[in-house]
Amino acid sequence: MVSKYKVQSSNIYIEKTDVPKNKLNIVDSLQIHELEKELLTEAYEIFYDELNENTIFDETYFKELHRRTFEALYDWAGVYRDYNMAKGESRFCQGLYVKSSSKKIFEELEKENYLKDYENKSKEEFAKKLAYYKCEINALHPFYELNGRITRLFFDMIALFNGYKYIDYSTVTPKEYIDAAIECVQFADSDSMETIILNGLKK
Repeated sequence: MVSKYKVQSSNIYIEKTDVPKNKLNIVDSLQIHELEKELLTEAYEIFYDELNENTIFDETYFKELHRRTFEALYDWAGVYRDYNMAKGESRFCQGLYVKSSSKKIFEELEKENYLKDYENKSKEEFAKKLAYYKCEINALHPFYELNGRITRLFFDMIALFNGYKYIDYSTVTPKEYIDAAIECVQFADSDSMETIILNGLKK
């Protein structure tokens, strides 16, 4: 199986596969994906336990989510990419501008106190903000791999901080979610993602 991404000047994948080079020398796609899933499940438990009123959802925290979740498997865990990447017709932020674009997103998020003040505001208002920033990070696509799962983890922690459960995506088909993500990247349109998140927010 070839890589699902179009990448430029990247050597992170084992040749002619979609399996990233890894510390355990795993070459089987199903095996690597199962291990990634296990590591993510463990990460949810760890970051849930660590969440407190002093947690700051800044760029450092975001990168640490990725690093600490996948560092047992990948050397590049928590490291921003520096090459161009696309998936289908969606072209993500150019590698040259990932760091500066990330800095801009998280500066904007900081001005909104990292969305830590939404426990007593309307669910609709909170969903709108979550969708906006989720789309911004989707378009940034800052890591070499595993962007979607870490982005979900990041916003699940913000939802949890504000008195909600993890965002529930179970009523959305994979195609519906992918279409919403594509709208984010190709058209800077977060409306569909906002609907998905609104329906998935539960106290």
